[in-house]
Amino acid sequence: MTTKQRFRNKYALQIRERDHNPPHVHLFGGGYDVIIDLETLESTGDFPSVALKNEVIAYVEKYRDELMEEWHKWHTK
Repeated sequence: MTTKQRFRNKYALQIRERDHNPPHVHLFGGGYDVIIDLETLESTGDFPSVALKNEVIAYVEKYRDELMEEWHKWHTK
C-alpha cells in the first residue's frame, strides 16, 4: 500500500497493490474507506464531510495522471 497524500492529519489517500479493477484510490482513516474511481472520479462509500469530499476529489482530479500511472505500475507486474 502506498500513501500518496494525507488530508487533515487523519485521512490517507492510498493506492493498494494487487487491488481490483477499475483503477482507483482509497481514502482511508477515522473509520472510513472511500473508493474513488480514477477514470470517472465517482466514489463509493461515505466521506466524513462534504468539504473533505470536495478537497479530496479536487486533489485526485489534479493529480489523476500521476495516480493512474502509479496504479498501473503496481498492477501490471
